[in-house]
Amino acid sequence: MANVKEEVIYLTREKYEELQKELRELKTKGRAEVARKIAEARAHGDISENSEYETAKQEQELLELKIQKLEETLAKARIIDVKNTPTDKVYLYSKVKLLNLDTNQEVEYTIVSSQEANSAEKKISLQSPIGKSLLGKRVGEVVEVKVPIGILRFKILEITK
Repeated sequence: MANVKEEVIYLTREKYEELQKELRELKTKGRAEVARKIAEARAHGDISENSEYETAKQEQELLELKIQKLEETLAKARIIDVKNTPTDKVYLYSKVKLLNLDTNQEVEYTIVSSQEANSAEKKISLQSPIGKSLLGKRVGEVVEVKVPIGILRFKILEITK
């Protein structure tokens, strides 16, 4: 039998607390709202041909799946104190200033877990091609990143917290 290693999910304290809050709301308000919809649909009579009832039951299934996924994420979570992130090389939660060597444009990313990735906030996942390529690299190093459109080349200009 293969030894299955438990996946650890690294989160900031803020993200961990945000997920806990979301879970509490889904378990209380979310479940109450779905229960209300099911009861309302049942009140309309025969549930065998009641589309409102079927829709409410599907909504309940989706809600329970989301609750289960959040519980699994929180159970696997380890909180990282980003204040103690070293700046000698790129780590999880490092902020990295890069120079795109092909366009000569600077870009800045924060390397985060997949649960915290947000392109609008320039937070890229450690599992992304760029995130994987940057991990462990130092200021001054050039990294080549294979992406669907080809190869991107970046020079690391700065690493901060």
